[in-house]
Amino acid sequence: MDNRAPSTVRTGPIFAIILIGAFVAFLNQTLINVALPQMMDRLHITATTGDWLTTIYMLVNGIVIPVTAFLMDRFTTRQLYITAMSLFTAGTLICFIAPNFGCILVGRVVQAAGAGILFPLITNIIFTLFPPEKRGGAMGLFGISINFAPAVGPTLSGWLVENHSWRILFLVILPIALIDLIISIFVLKNVSETSRPKLDVLGVILSTIGFGGILYGFSTAGDSGWGSIDVISMFVIGVVALILFVWRQWVVGHALLEFRIFRYPMFTLTTVINVLVTMALYSGMILMPIYMQDVRGFSSLLSGLMLLPGGIVMGIMSPITGRLYDKMGARWLAVVGLAVTLVTTFALSRLHTDTSFTYVVVVYTVRMFGMSILMMPIFTAGLNELALTLNRYGTAMVNTLRMIAGAVGMALFVSIMTNSGAAHTKLLVAARHIAPTDHVHMTQAVNEGTVVGINEAFMVATIVTCVAFVLSFFIQRTSPKEDTITTRIQPNKSKTA
Repeated sequence: MDNRAPSTVRTGPIFAIILIGAFVAFLNQTLINVALPQMMDRLHITATTGDWLTTIYMLVNGIVIPVTAFLMDRFTTRQLYITAMSLFTAGTLICFIAPNFGCILVGRVVQAAGAGILFPLITNIIFTLFPPEKRGGAMGLFGISINFAPAVGPTLSGWLVENHSWRILFLVILPIALIDLIISIFVLKNVSETSRPKLDVLGVILSTIGFGGILYGFSTAGDSGWGSIDVISMFVIGVVALILFVWRQWVVGHALLEFRIFRYPMFTLTTVINVLVTMALYSGMILMPIYMQDVRGFSSLLSGLMLLPGGIVMGIMSPITGRLYDKMGARWLAVVGLAVTLVTTFALSRLHTDTSFTYVVVVYTVRMFGMSILMMPIFTAGLNELALTLNRYGTAMVNTLRMIAGAVGMALFVSIMTNSGAAHTKLLVAARHIAPTDHVHMTQAVNEGTVVGINEAFMVATIVTCVAFVLSFFIQRTSPKEDTITTRIQPNKSKTA
């Protein structure tokens, strides 16, 4: 199929297809967590083994995403989208029919390979289809998928798992993914040009070891502890490989990740804010279910329902925020959004063992409202400063750093909660002279200690949010600058799909 200029392609059908693909992929990310206890019981595996279903997904994403800029150079958007959805659909099918844990793990790897390609690709398609003055609205609609799906996921998963087998989760996703794949084969048009870049094999190896090692280290540090030999070893190997990878990207002819894009000040600033906000976002995602289920004793369904209003608010606000961005830029949206996030994150650091369900739902929902105001504007503002030829590098870079920020956030907040909670519980047991056989008072002490740990973790998240809030005042409206980076590369353009 011939390459088409964006002006000659109908954007509506393409946009609808990629939004459905984004929705089902993001929905998949959040379904598995609530189902883990049942899967552990049915498959006869430990919690540590079960966590690999989440860890491996994150690791594969972290390995695939840095390579997407090369893939978008080498293959057309149509080829990549169909390939990504094919992988995701095949992985979902494998998980659904898997007879044992090993097969499910393989399915998660295949799913993650497709999803890792999908997210940067969709952003690149949007920035190719829409001019700068309309990208805010388009990204706002895209935000419905990436914000609403994770909120619906836990609620849907909680209800399904309470009434059916965990396999039903994959059965829900499979037909949606399959229909989207079939429609994309017949409807999706290409919107990009391709070249014949040479794959930097050494760069891929270094990237895999570097990002994989760091992500694995952070994802296991919360449970194993920061002093674990495995964690320290992974950090050392990952950091060394990452340093070599960065050096390699500066000297190689065609970089996998183009670090020179950090020459653009607004891209750099918004990326830093994005990383900080992502860390703060994960504090709520990881800590609130623990508080609701372990401390308050609510069911997984009620815990999921607690997240639902926030997801609905984010889904409603995303297109509105996109239109506001097109009119007024990112600065004041980011300032207001971060102010709301800052206040509500601090409010969540004041939880007690008897804090009402209403308080938690209201504060968390308002916090998600703040997030919905700022997430897409800062993401769009940074990429808007880049020339279209650099957009694929920008999306790959931002998504890679957000993946690492998520792993850092989860590990950091779980570690703070665990260590602080254990220390406070020990003090309470000693102060109240609680005997190990006194299960009632021991449980009460553990719950009180856990709440203290959660509060201290949210306090750290408040500080992280405060830093992002201060930085947001320096955001300026930008327009695409001339590409002074990829001129060192002279690719041979291809006119075939």
